[in-house]
Amino acid sequence: MRFTAPAVVGSSPVQRGLFDGRRTRRNPRVRVPEHVEQVALMQWAALSLTRYPDLAWLYAIPNGGHRYANVAKALKAEGVKSGVSDLHLPVAKRGYHGLWIEMKAAGGQVSSAQRAWLEGMRMLGHRAEMCRGFEAARTVLEDYLRED
Repeated sequence: MRFTAPAVVGSSPVQRGLFDGRRTRRNPRVRVPEHVEQVALMQWAALSLTRYPDLAWLYAIPNGGHRYANVAKALKAEGVKSGVSDLHLPVAKRGYHGLWIEMKAAGGQVSSAQRAWLEGMRMLGHRAEMCRGFEAARTVLEDYLRED
């Protein structure tokens, strides 16, 4: 018997829907997902600890993503809130209490809850920024952490 590798899902511009068998056309645009940009930023942060030791305190908030309804309900009961930014650096610098970063990939939109969170953090004395991609977020972090 001869082995044939299975077709890779999404390898063709036209593919069958996973659940209903209908044919769907994939979006031909190539977009770098927010996840990839955030992973790149966290890798840069890990490599930049010598220059910016306060990056050791930078952490991600796993607030987004699709979840099963029962998991989402349990997380909400535990205090997960809609709109909380993706990254937080709880280090006081430059007259701010800390830094919040909402990561967005190219073309990504900020929700009203995310916009409200950023504005709320600003009103409470934090720096809060929406960054489109790794480069923008790195620039914000470097500016926040630079020594005068």
